[in-house]
Order: sequence, then C-alpha cells, then structure tokens
Amino acid sequence: MLKQFFIICSGSDTDILNTCSKGEQNKYAGIGATVFFTAVMAFIAASFALYTVFDNIYTSMFFGFIWGLLIFNLDRYIVSTIKKTGNFLDEFLQASPRIILAVIIAIVISKPLELKIFEKEINQVLLEQKNDLTVANKNQIAEQFNPTINLLNKDITVLQQDIATKEAEVNALYNTYIAEAEGTAGTKLLGKGPVYKEKRDKHDALLAELQLLKKENQAKIAATENQIASLKGNYETEVANTQPIINNFDGLMARVNALNKLPWLPSFFIFLLFLAIETSPIIAKLLSPKGTYDYKLEDEETAVKSNVLQNKNQREAMLKANFAINDRIYADLENEDELYKYKRTKARELMQLQADAFYKQQKNIL
Repeated sequence: MLKQFFIICSGSDTDILNTCSKGEQNKYAGIGATVFFTAVMAFIAASFALYTVFDNIYTSMFFGFIWGLLIFNLDRYIVSTIKKTGNFLDEFLQASPRIILAVIIAIVISKPLELKIFEKEINQVLLEQKNDLTVANKNQIAEQFNPTINLLNKDITVLQQDIATKEAEVNALYNTYIAEAEGTAGTKLLGKGPVYKEKRDKHDALLAELQLLKKENQAKIAATENQIASLKGNYETEVANTQPIINNFDGLMARVNALNKLPWLPSFFIFLLFLAIETSPIIAKLLSPKGTYDYKLEDEETAVKSNVLQNKNQREAMLKANFAINDRIYADLENEDELYKYKRTKARELMQLQADAFYKQQKNIL
C-alpha cells in the first residue's frame, strides 16, 4: 500500500506501471518517495518561517501545510512531464526550465531551516544589533531634549553666579567693617565709630539685597529644575515607548539579514543539500535508462496521436467527397422537367395566396 502511494506521488500512469516489472515499479516508487519527503521538508520549513511572522503555531502549520501541498504538486508535475526520448541532451533541454524551478524551490525550502539550525548564532547577532539600536535610539531621542536641558542648566548657572557674586560683595563689606572696628584698616582707629557705622549699614543693605536675590533666584532655579526634571521624564517615557519596537526586532527579514552576517560556507552546504533533495527526482529520471514504462507510455501516446491524425484525415476526405457528390446531384436535378413542373405549381399557389391576403388587407383598410 505504501509502495502504491509513492507511485501515485511520482505522477506516473498506474495502469501502465502495473503491467511493468517490479524493478520498474520500485524505480518510480523511489521517485515518488523523494517527491513526498521533499514536500514534508517544505511543510516543516514553511511552518517555522511563518511562525516567526504570526507567533501562532496553528496558523503557521495551516499555511505551512498549504505550502507543502503546493511544493508537492509542483514536484509531481515536474517529474511527470519529463519524457524519456533516449537522447540525454534533448531530455536535459526539456528539463532545464524545471531544474531552474527546482533551484528556486530549494532556496525557499532551505532558508527557514537554516534560520532554525543557526538560531543561537542568529540570536547573538540580533542581540548585538538590538544593543546598537538601543544606544542609537537613546542618542536620537536625547538630541530632541538635550538642547533645551542645556539652555536651562545655563540659566541655573547664571542665577547661581549672580548669588555668588553678590555673596562675594557682602563678604568683602563684612571684612571691611570688621577691619574698621579692629583698627586694622580704614581709619585704623579701634572701636565702632561713624565710619564703622557707615560701612556696617552699607553691608547690611547689601546683605538684605543678597537675601532677596537668593530667595528670587532659588525660586527661579527650582522652577527651572522642575522643567529639567519634566524633560528628563519625557525622555525616559519616549525611550520606554520605543524600546518594545527594538525588543521585537527579530522578525523573518531581521533573522535573514542576521544569517547573512554569519559565515556563508555552512549555509551554502545546507542549500546544496536541499538542492540535491529537490532535484534528485529529476536527475534520477534523466540518468535512468529508458525503461519498459517509458516504451509503453510512448506506445500509448503515439497510438492516440496516430488515431487522432487518422480520424482527422478521414473526416477531411469525407467532407471533400460529400462536396463533390452534392455538386453532381444538384447538377443532375437542374435539368429534370418533373421537378421544374412541381416547383412551378407550388410557386403559382404561393403567389395566389399572397394576392388573396393582400386583397383582404386592402379591403379592411378601406
């Protein structure tokens, strides 16, 4: 039963093959088995490739099954349409378009399985790419916020410098009136005289200005720092919102590109393996000698072709003979008096009926 199933997979005529030897049947069963297992590999490869797209095993298996059926039908068609002629060059030219199609199918089948075989290496490449994308993404987002943050930081620095400048002036006045009181500078008179009082009043006025300036600038600094904190919060939110896109950067195209960054030799040998599997039914049929099945199939096809040509020629000859016979018959009838008199009588009766009908019509009108 399994042998019969593989024979059906080979696309051969089972009625003719059943009349052939066991060896001939085994040959086509082997070709059919290759076609079948190639379709199974296509189903597995397509299911895995689609799983990376849909992330749903049932959807992936459904469309993978459809793809496997398509590959099975194509392979079966390719093998069944190669006719053995006994001339290898003619057979190769006949099969060349089908070989090109087989190469395309082999590429499509092998690529998803390469992705699975080199999954760990691909994941490493993707991780490096994700890290680079994360850094680049943060830098790009930072370029949107950093100019404003830098300007605000400069404003804070200016406000702090104003306070520092004012404090330096206050400290200088403090040192001045202390030195006046100690008699080490100014009038150099020990004690708190009028000059001391003047310098002390000037210091106290500047100190009041300093305290007011501190209060105003600290309020401005606090407001500016709140703006900076808000911008940094927006930056973190933007980074958090865009990071999932980078984390999901592991689709089919990304994995194929990552695979291309790995050494090409292992992938090339896997491609050659699937190319050999895909083209093996064609190569086997090209290399195999013309067998009993091929002779019987050729005999049946040529018999049908000969019968069609014979029927066509016979119909053309019959049509030509009928034309000649009809010409002779009508030529003989043309000179018969009896037929002339009969048609004359009928024509006379018809003209009388037409005249009577016309008379009645005219009479009704009047």
